Amino acid sequence: MEHLLGLLRIHVLRGVNLAIRDIRSSDPYAVIRMGKHKLKTRVVKRNLNPEWNDDLTLSIADPSLSIKLMVYDKDNFSLDDKMGDAEIHIAPFLDTLRMRLDDVPSGTVITRVKPGRDNCLAEESCIVWRDGKVVQDMVLRLRNVEHGEVELQLEWIDIPGSRGL
Repeated sequence: MEHLLGLLRIHVLRGVNLAIRDIRSSDPYAVIRMGKHKLKTRVVKRNLNPEWNDDLTLSIADPSLSIKLMVYDKDNFSLDDKMGDAEIHIAPFLDTLRMRLDDVPSGTVITRVKPGRDNCLAEESCIVWRDGKVVQDMVLRLRNVEHGEVELQLEWIDIPGSRGL
């Protein structure tokens, strides 16, 4: 535990306007990968705008590793079809955590991350101090696919005995 920085909870909210991979619809699910960690959401049947509302928690030991999000279409008799991917950049989020903002009112926007070529953001993402925690809501535009976005929320969890930020 002393080699961990903390835990990153990724609340995968929903997919928006995902690509069709079956005849009329798709059965999407999302996979989060970081290093050797691999976490999956549940499969939502026949829906191009799935509401996952799944909490996935990663233990962060090396903040330089990138977090990859992949969306797949569940198939019964063949390999699952890829419906796009995105990369999550947590460097601005971790920089905000290092500020140690304890006396800030809840709902305060600490910083804003603009969409650009170096990230997969579809719109501006705000890092907010909410109820004693640093939270970032983001909408990621999927790459390598004709269209689709995934909405998610990042939240940091300090663990006792960790080396901290």
